[in-house]
Amino acid sequence: MGRRVSEPAFPGGIGVSHLRVYDTPAPDGLAGGTPHLHTVCTEAYVVIAGTGMVQTLTASGYREWPLEPGAFVWFTSGTIHRLVNGGGLEIVVVMANAGLPEAGDMVITFPSAVLADPAEYARAAALPDDDRTTAGPGLAPRRRRDLAVPVFRDLVDATRAGDDAPLHAFFDAAAEVVRPKLREWEAIWRDGPLAAAEATGAQLAALAAGDATHLTAAVVRSLPPPPDERRFGCCGTLGTYVVAH
Repeated sequence: MGRRVSEPAFPGGIGVSHLRVYDTPAPDGLAGGTPHLHTVCTEAYVVIAGTGMVQTLTASGYREWPLEPGAFVWFTSGTIHRLVNGGGLEIVVVMANAGLPEAGDMVITFPSAVLADPAEYARAAALPDDDRTTAGPGLAPRRRRDLAVPVFRDLVDATRAGDDAPLHAFFDAAAEVVRPKLREWEAIWRDGPLAAAEATGAQLAALAAGDATHLTAAVVRSLPPPPDERRFGCCGTLGTYVVAH
């Protein structure tokens, strides 16, 4: 009987998904996703099909980044971003700190009254059980997006006019939205990204001591394509490969 090996950890404690960007028009006429930011996670896009752009708003200003097959864009926490679909846009999304986005790291650009009320924010951000995946009608994710897009446009307009107060007010509100979740997040971070980094440190120390035992524990894993029924996300329909270790 061969030696039984453990399930391999995904590199660096990151998450990977396949995203088909929404192609329905938002209130400003652009087809695409829901503007939001991540409070602690860096995100990366590898474009595999179609065209479009990602709109970004940071304390440094507003930018539009063109997307086409082969393009690679990434941005750090605090970047408000919105994907716009120019036609058939599909992306491999690489997300730092797998498990944290799923635990609420994302904060959507809802109106200030919604952001200030935890119960109201939870209601606006959640999707009902019968509209969480592509088996449902897709009306709830569209309503969520359409509530957020006008606020995003207002933030962009104010920043372009030289008034950064609304953007900083949104940053402060986002911090309050996630504050109750931080203890849970720390546990996810310790078990995932931190554990992955510490494992590398242990391997370096072992190699320095002439111990190559960990090389005998090598494993390989292959995953099938995501299923046809996909989850509704902020920016499109998601087929998740890796969420967390």
